[in-house]
Amino acid sequence: MRLFLSSYRFGKHEDRFAALVGTPGPVAVIPNACDAWPAAWQGAITSDLKPLRDRGFRPDVVDLREFTGREAELERALTRFPLIWVRGGNTFVLRARFALSGADLVLPRLLAADAVAYAGYSAGACLLTPDLRGIEAVDDPGEVPPACGIEARWDGLGVVDHRIVPHVGSPGTDPDGACDRIADRYRAEGVAHWALTDDDAVVVDGDRVEVLVTPGS
Repeated sequence: MRLFLSSYRFGKHEDRFAALVGTPGPVAVIPNACDAWPAAWQGAITSDLKPLRDRGFRPDVVDLREFTGREAELERALTRFPLIWVRGGNTFVLRARFALSGADLVLPRLLAADAVAYAGYSAGACLLTPDLRGIEAVDDPGEVPPACGIEARWDGLGVVDHRIVPHVGSPGTDPDGACDRIADRYRAEGVAHWALTDDDAVVVDGDRVEVLVTPGS
């Protein structure tokens, strides 16, 4: 299993991202965390495609809305890619799209077989955790029914055993410090978690888990 989980894109650890995923090639970009924001959807995609292309990757958008109820077809589509890139947005909307398309079953199978590497930031990282409770302080579960037609789910995929709090100490992406308060709550409740600034990342490579914290961040 190969995972690169960050608060914001590559953070300050692009070298570790490159080492994990290998030679740049095709990459499936999943943008569905932005499904509740149709006016911003295309711009959000473009903002991720450019940095990937600049690094030699060949990104293709895989829109999970096109695979609703089509789990087998989604699995065939994703196996064409050595890397899956899942961007930020609303974690609850992203979780709903994974459930509706069967991606919540497909992805763990592909990861367990080491058929793909996975890079996810913000919502794309939080998705893989055991539980999404607490994230409602920054992501509105009420956006799920109008965007996806189902109720919000509070379980993550459970691929990693810690919750993730992105954007800690990162005024550019969390100006009112809500993510810091989530991390404080988790600490007070004894919830295992990784609190990541926008410079930090978690790398999982096989059985090895490494939290990459940038000094001074």
